Amino acid sequence: MISNILRFINPSFKILWGEIGENVTISRKAFVENSKNIILKDSVTIEMNSYLSVNGKLIIGENTHIYPYAMLLTHKGTISIGNNCTIHPYCVLYGLGGLKIGNWVRMAAHTVIIPANHIYKNPDIPIRKQGLTMEGVEIKDDVWIGAGVKILDGVTIGEGSAIAAGSVINKDVPDYSVVGGVPAKIINWRKENKN
Repeated sequence: MISNILRFINPSFKILWGEIGENVTISRKAFVENSKNIILKDSVTIEMNSYLSVNGKLIIGENTHIYPYAMLLTHKGTISIGNNCTIHPYCVLYGLGGLKIGNWVRMAAHTVIIPANHIYKNPDIPIRKQGLTMEGVEIKDDVWIGAGVKILDGVTIGEGSAIAAGSVINKDVPDYSVVGGVPAKIINWRKENKN
């Protein structure tokens, strides 16, 4: 049994993956479910105790590093992560409505991204029975997301933005802005605001 699990997540067994590039490193202690639905580009690293549950589709770009205890859960949707990204410990990324992450994105520990939201308007119907919105989340290139950030459905985070630790992002973030708070507001700019 243990040897079968070790072989299952060994990247040298390329037939078990949707696609796998060169120089991919996957810890033998990572949990990978439905590897046929996963595309790993060159030089991806997936560390021990990370959890990839993929009943949709997962694409991880070149030189991207998934740290221990990060969770990527597609829930029949798609998670696409660009090149040269870092997903630090205890991040939880869902794919329900679609999650697209650009290149050079830095995501600190305990970030949670949820590209879906419960509908709860009718108090006479249990929330569970009212369905979900699934607009998706997009994070553009060169974004830094501080520790403990929560990003909600329907949000686009602009290129070059910085998100302060502990923020809740419930609306779009402009390019090169610095945002923080609950809910997050613009607190500074990395480049002169052109608006």
